[in-house]
Amino acid sequence: MTDKVCLVTGATSGIGLATALGLARFGATLILVGRNRERGAAALARIREMAGSRSGEFIAADLSTRAEVRRLAQEVQVRYSHLDVLINNAGGIFHRREESADGIEMTWALNVLGPFLLTRRLLPLLEAGGSARVINVSSVVHRAAHIHFEDLEGKKRYNLARAYSQSKLANVLLTYELARRMDGTGVTANALDPGFFVASGIISANGHRFWRPVQTVANLMAATPEMGARTSIYLASSPNVAQMTGHFFKGSRPVPSSRRSYNLALAQHLWQVCLEMTGECAPA
Repeated sequence: MTDKVCLVTGATSGIGLATALGLARFGATLILVGRNRERGAAALARIREMAGSRSGEFIAADLSTRAEVRRLAQEVQVRYSHLDVLINNAGGIFHRREESADGIEMTWALNVLGPFLLTRRLLPLLEAGGSARVINVSSVVHRAAHIHFEDLEGKKRYNLARAYSQSKLANVLLTYELARRMDGTGVTANALDPGFFVASGIISANGHRFWRPVQTVANLMAATPEMGARTSIYLASSPNVAQMTGHFFKGSRPVPSSRRSYNLALAQHLWQVCLEMTGECAPA
């Protein structure tokens, strides 16, 4: 991974930080993305201390808002001539229905529209190197999900499990559609399941203080962030998957995703909906 430029979102803690640290140990040049500048600086310092790497930087951005995503993409385009790996890792669970600065339900805004828009805006950099990888972190919970176009943002009925699982199915559908659209460009796109339950802090991150002890107890039974990061690191670095695209990975091997995730018409319709919701209807 020496001289490879890798951007990791949600990189200040949990799976994202473990992923960034693993790639730094392989010699990658890192672009860490997160909301909090102090946590970002701490994450970068930790990576440099543990991996012995001085390369890389942190860029603060709220990926739930269109303007912030566009600003982030523009900053990266100004500073780098190409991008080898984009890992869309950032995500959240919201215990109550919240809206982003753009007025969009937060689960959908952060987990779906954020990575969708960021990927589109960074495509020129991804294509510039001749060979690049887009890696989208999904979840096993996508298997039980539907895309509720009639109530996509949970305005009629909000349920955190439905909102989260729907967003993870959307990640897989959009990954497959991106792979089809990028066929022949040298840019691959794959999705992954980091593990059923990883101690990432996602349960308590956006909830009432009631969820903090729940997170603490759950962490005792959970996989470590390092375990959850293994598949992302593998997909970013292994020569074995350099030409593989349009797959769903568990560990170091592709596995079937849900039957619904292979619905071509559903993926194409979802892609169009995301274009409209991000204001990206014109060609990238």
